[in-house]
Amino acid sequence: MNQNFTVRKLARCAVVAALYVVLCMALQPFSYGAVQVRVAEALCLLPVFGAEYIVGVVLGCFLANLLGSTIVDVIFGTLATLLACVVTYKLRNVRFKGLAIVPSLPPVVFNAVIIGIEIAVMFPDPSSSAPLWLACITNGISVGIGELISCTVLGVLLVKIVETNTSLRKVFLEA
Repeated sequence: MNQNFTVRKLARCAVVAALYVVLCMALQPFSYGAVQVRVAEALCLLPVFGAEYIVGVVLGCFLANLLGSTIVDVIFGTLATLLACVVTYKLRNVRFKGLAIVPSLPPVVFNAVIIGIEIAVMFPDPSSSAPLWLACITNGISVGIGELISCTVLGVLLVKIVETNTSLRKVFLEA
């Protein structure tokens, strides 16, 4: 029985990782760049259902960045997702009016800060004379808005759908 429990969690991780990659590749124009709404980031809220989802989401992010972005994004994008998923897991039981709004905020913050700095430092706009700090803030706001759409709108909706649907709850929460 214990081995079956582990196999199911491993299978969930693999499915989540694959889904993250497929969403990024299928929606590639929206998934990469300074202005992005990476729909797959909605999956960053899955750790509210268990720690095993951290592995699946982070692996998916790593693979998607490996396939569609730069090595810098493979490192820093994956780091941002790892930190976001861990904090989301820690906040999994915090709700605002029954919604997982608070757990949706770590992906927004970590990605806005880390990816905002990454874009400003590693991929500066040659046509801009703005100071680096302003470029970091501007890029961070842009990334943050995309993350708000992905995580705080789509991710919170995903959590609500899973929590209110008996069949989905069994898939996501059954040992």
